[in-house]
Amino acid sequence: MADSSFDIVSKVERQEVDNALNQAAKEISQRYDFKGTDASISWSGEKILMQANGEERVKAILDAFETKLVKRGISLKSLDAGEPQLSGKEYKIFASIEEGISQENAKKVAKVIRDEGPKGVKAQVQGDELRVSSKSRDDLQAVQALLKGKDFDFAIQFVNYR
Repeated sequence: MADSSFDIVSKVERQEVDNALNQAAKEISQRYDFKGTDASISWSGEKILMQANGEERVKAILDAFETKLVKRGISLKSLDAGEPQLSGKEYKIFASIEEGISQENAKKVAKVIRDEGPKGVKAQVQGDELRVSSKSRDDLQAVQALLKGKDFDFAIQFVNYR
């Protein structure tokens, strides 16, 4: 019998991020505490730009955006938001969406699988994802349960379960 396998990835659906951003922009345009403040959130190339005339207001924009991301099922671990920066009379926050598992993070996950997972489970790094394989499907499900219980500082999803 051939080995069963699945891939561990860190991907974010761009359309969902776009929807969350549009919802946050709509909320900001309608909220009373943002009236007349030129507060905004928008794409700036591959980054997300939030700007307002006060540090607390720009943090409130970030909070509204994070709320919309969570409602759309996107992990906040994939959002990398910087600190508020003063630019002229406005405060700005640049945020980016992190995708892919770095080599060192893939090695961390592989080490957890090796140390704490069932015997006979193999983990191989393949680019920005990790392939986990075993003869037993039950072992693969045990690995998924183990990894869901761990708190990594990056988002992971399981795909291509075969």
